[in-house]
Amino acid sequence: MTDVSLDLAAATFAKTAAGIQEIQNRALGLQPMARRLLVLVDGKRSGKELAVFAAGHDAVGILGQLLAQGCIEALAVAEPAPVAAPADNAGLSGLPQASERSAKEIEMARNFMTNTINTMFGQNMRLSLIESIFAARTADDLRQVYPVWAETMATIGVGAKRLPELRLKLFQVL
Repeated sequence: MTDVSLDLAAATFAKTAAGIQEIQNRALGLQPMARRLLVLVDGKRSGKELAVFAAGHDAVGILGQLLAQGCIEALAVAEPAPVAAPADNAGLSGLPQASERSAKEIEMARNFMTNTINTMFGQNMRLSLIESIFAARTADDLRQVYPVWAETMATIGVGAKRLPELRLKLFQVL
């Protein structure tokens, strides 16, 4: 796809041969975040889904750079379709406006998310998620990371069992 008006957030990307070669030999000297996104491109995730792993960075700009350098190619643009929110997002829309949260509440939410991941999975076992949580500076940023946090918590028995309780605690400060 070479459409100039391509919506990079909605597009799904795959690595090109040049992208695979770049991962192997680092010839382009990509910045760490660009390299991380290149590694994460799998032909299934959209730009918006990849942006979760680059919280605090301009993921769309980085994807544009990778596209311009020929490391990735756009496969398809997701059609905006009304989809029911997953159960893990239940209640997120009922939270106070993100702008109403204090810096202390944001820090508490960030610490809560990090501590629950480290407790359930072991210290820094989900490093990309921990980095995304740490990089989130606003309540809006943390709310973008929340679906990945909830999905990750649900992948382990004790996390899935405690998710409703943990969600309630998190929502007090998120």
